[in-house]
Amino acid sequence: MITEGMDLNRFILEEERKYPQATGSLSRALMAIEAATKIIVSHVRMAGLADVLGRAGQRNVYGEEVQKLDLLANEILMEQLADSGEFYALASEELEEVVFPEKGRDGKYIIALDPLDGSSNIDVNVSIGTIFSIYRKVQGTAEDFLQGGRHQVAAGYVVYGSSTMFLLTTGNGVNGFTLDPAVGLFLLSHRNLRMPDRGKIYSFNEANAPRWLQPGLRRYIEALKERGYTARYIGSMVADVHRTLIKGGIFGYPADQKNPRGKLRYLYEAAPMAFLVEQAGGRSSDGTRSLLEVRPEEIHQRVPVFLGSRQEIEDLERYLREE
Repeated sequence: MITEGMDLNRFILEEERKYPQATGSLSRALMAIEAATKIIVSHVRMAGLADVLGRAGQRNVYGEEVQKLDLLANEILMEQLADSGEFYALASEELEEVVFPEKGRDGKYIIALDPLDGSSNIDVNVSIGTIFSIYRKVQGTAEDFLQGGRHQVAAGYVVYGSSTMFLLTTGNGVNGFTLDPAVGLFLLSHRNLRMPDRGKIYSFNEANAPRWLQPGLRRYIEALKERGYTARYIGSMVADVHRTLIKGGIFGYPADQKNPRGKLRYLYEAAPMAFLVEQAGGRSSDGTRSLLEVRPEEIHQRVPVFLGSRQEIEDLERYLREE
């Protein structure tokens, strides 16, 4: 029986019991993710004391400067998940190519990772996070990562903030677990999380508004202001989406003149967050359709992203259709 305060590992096992045909592979995979993020938590907490703040002196596959904690988080996740033997393939936002672990030759699942989202905020102690997305192995090639968001088996994120929280969906709603540092366990704190149908907060980087490609989007934001909405933008997707998931409203990172296909990566950020939001009763959109309906063409594909309460996304899409 699922109860408040239940440990995440026990929760995973209780959920597994609902499916007599389950082999336990997905449960072990999720436990491997939990173990890896606990290691990352310990490094994040010591970041100011352990010489892991600042730039690493190199750029990732997108040409962006890499932070030291980016590299550390990626290394921890790749090592832990490869060693688990549950993943046939791993794709990371930090790596150009898909990795096929030796121990995962019999793995049933593949996983896409954003090891440390919001890393540009690391040096100023703003909330950051880890995002993951799990699919079934189909062909056993890198093409398996192009199945599209509807085919996700599980997705989640960990937000490293004033408290550390693990949000998880396996397609049966969203549950949140808060890390109790005294015992080192993620405990169920937000059971069957549901987004409000409408909120009062919008989260966009309005500095980019002059470059937005859709005039209807600017009219939509002005309409929100007239209705008394409050602007809240952190610049860390995990933190901004987490707030939106809890309080409702809308988060957006649209296409603009600098990023005509969007800025956020579909596989590592948009798809898993869309899965979580829709499982919590909210909606996702690329401006015309659910993000879960997008079929990516390559593993580092970018896409416009809108996530939020059901009514906010409906209003947004109406404004975009009217332009």
